[in-house]
Amino acid sequence: MNSFSLMFLSSLLPVLLATSCADVQAQCCRPSGRIRGKNPPPGQCNTGDDSDCCKDGQMYPVNGCSPPVSGHTRAHLTLNSFEEGRDGGGLSDRCLGNITIYSNGRCVEAMVVDERDSTMGCDEEHDYQPLCDYDMVDASRAVWEALGVPKDSWDWVDITWSNT
Repeated sequence: MNSFSLMFLSSLLPVLLATSCADVQAQCCRPSGRIRGKNPPPGQCNTGDDSDCCKDGQMYPVNGCSPPVSGHTRAHLTLNSFEEGRDGGGLSDRCLGNITIYSNGRCVEAMVVDERDSTMGCDEEHDYQPLCDYDMVDASRAVWEALGVPKDSWDWVDITWSNT
C-alpha cells in the first residue's frame, strides 16, 4: 500500500468515528424535568401486560423529545394491548401509518394505533401509569410472534424501526 493510500485511510478513520458518534448522540434525549407521582384511586390503575402504577411521592422523568427518525431508529419494544379498556395510549401523529420493526433477525410491518406519552402520566388519562421513556415502541402480541421473540422474553427487547 503506498503512502498516499495510508494517509487517506488514516484521515478517513476519524471521519467515520465522528459520524458514528454523531449518530449515537443524535438519538440521545435527556429528561427535561420531573413530575411527582400520586397513588391512583382504588381500582383505577390498569396493570395489564405487567404495567406499573405510579407511586405516591416518587419522582418520574419527563422526556419532552423524541429521537430523530432514521432508516433504523433504535428503541425498546414493550408488550401492550390495544383492545378496548386495556393499556393502549392516545392518538399519535403517526396513527394509521405503518412502521417497520426490526429485531431477532426479522422484520414486521405494523400499523401505528396510539402514542406513548413521555410528557404526562400518573393521571386518569394515562391509567395512572408512569410516563414512558422517549425510546419505547409498544407492540401487540402479534408483532412479538412475527419477530420470533420467545414468549419468556415478552417484556422488553432492543429493536430498530423505520417509517414504511
